[in-house]
Amino acid sequence: MAKGMILAAGQGTRVRPLTRDLPKPMVPILGKPVMEYLIEHLARHGITEIMVNVAYHHQKIEEYFGDGSRWGVQIGYSYEGVRESGDVVPRPMGSAGGMRRIQDFSGFFDQTTLVLCGDALIDLDITAAIAEHHAKGAVASLVAMDVPLADVSSYGVVLAGADGRIASFQEKPQPVDAKSTLASTGVYIFEPEVLDLVPPGKVYDIGSELFPKLVDQQLPFFVQNRPFHWIDIGRVSDYWTVLQRVLKGEVPDMKMPGKEVRPGVWVGLNVSIDWDRVKIEGPVYIGSSTRVEAGATITGPAWIGNGCLIRSGARITRSVLFEYTRIAADMHFNEMIVSRHYCVDRHGETMYRGDDHTPLRWGDARA
Repeated sequence: MAKGMILAAGQGTRVRPLTRDLPKPMVPILGKPVMEYLIEHLARHGITEIMVNVAYHHQKIEEYFGDGSRWGVQIGYSYEGVRESGDVVPRPMGSAGGMRRIQDFSGFFDQTTLVLCGDALIDLDITAAIAEHHAKGAVASLVAMDVPLADVSSYGVVLAGADGRIASFQEKPQPVDAKSTLASTGVYIFEPEVLDLVPPGKVYDIGSELFPKLVDQQLPFFVQNRPFHWIDIGRVSDYWTVLQRVLKGEVPDMKMPGKEVRPGVWVGLNVSIDWDRVKIEGPVYIGSSTRVEAGATITGPAWIGNGCLIRSGARITRSVLFEYTRIAADMHFNEMIVSRHYCVDRHGETMYRGDDHTPLRWGDARA
């Protein structure tokens, strides 16, 4: 039916420090990497041959997903990097440049290809989108969604005729300059000949370079504006918001793991919780081998990762704790993402463990 391409080579600078040690597609939602949800979705729609371009922290992606057989698909990887002063360093080729590199290597893209960004959650009816692409005789299709005018500077926006043919494409315009509010969702459908327009061996971007070329050459390039859930994790604040929505059960097909031991409270295996002397208000997930001491309070929506330690008197409010995080006694973490090394508030303000200017105390639960 079609092949798949997941764009996963970016550095994820806008979601630092979450990407300090992780590539962006590996940022977890309900304990699973974002990219895993994409692969599951592709498999549901019969797309079983998937290439992934990688660069920063590429081993973490490749070690986790392997050959894809756990999901009933085949996954291949294309590393983008160069040798500098004897060391190999990541050097992404751009979204289009990375695809052209794969094409020049093997000719992999020999049929219709669905292209996805590795850092967004979607439940698009892929089968219907590809059928529409073929019905219109498109060489390229872009799946879009209306966004508020104030947000257009975060996206590429398209202006299209009544038949859906794209007349112009703007990459991240200021609201005053935007010709529309129809934003690209980073979901594209390409025919192989589209990649002939990408110069070989160069850094080249789909949104800012390839799409304007498709418009200039008046090729059959169409927008699809169809209803689906699209959850973009562009910034740390987006990530916090997404997790709150997911924990509240507002995102279809994303179920809380573990066992529901009280209404709205799920736990993994081997937890140690003084249930009679703690206050837990769901929705809350508490991961395996986590200890919650007497006198602690957890107010959901909250996610407590595996191996955490929440000391007596600590309060966790609408927050996310990554695995093996220790919260010191009587500390209050409110609307934060917390790891062993840093914590980030919902607006993206980062504090590191041991900073003099923060009164908060937290650390590594493993020792």
